[in-house]
Amino acid sequence: SVQQPGGLGSRSGGQSEYVPLLARAAVAAGVSGVFMETHPDPANALSDGPNALPLERFEGLVRQLQAIDAVAKSALA
Repeated sequence: SVQQPGGLGSRSGGQSEYVPLLARAAVAAGVSGVFMETHPDPANALSDGPNALPLERFEGLVRQLQAIDAVAKSALA
């Protein structure tokens, strides 16, 4: 998780720059599902903005995760 409860004082903070890294590592390790916060404009999101992956980066990351998943599963076959 990239969320930092109380990281911004009265609300949660986060390190969204680590979302792609953690997601790729999880899928490479065999995780079958990944939960990600996304938003078209994380800086102006009403909640979870500091944890959110910009929506414009979502499709590319999902394609990477699918490719990693295929390689990881083929190694097990």
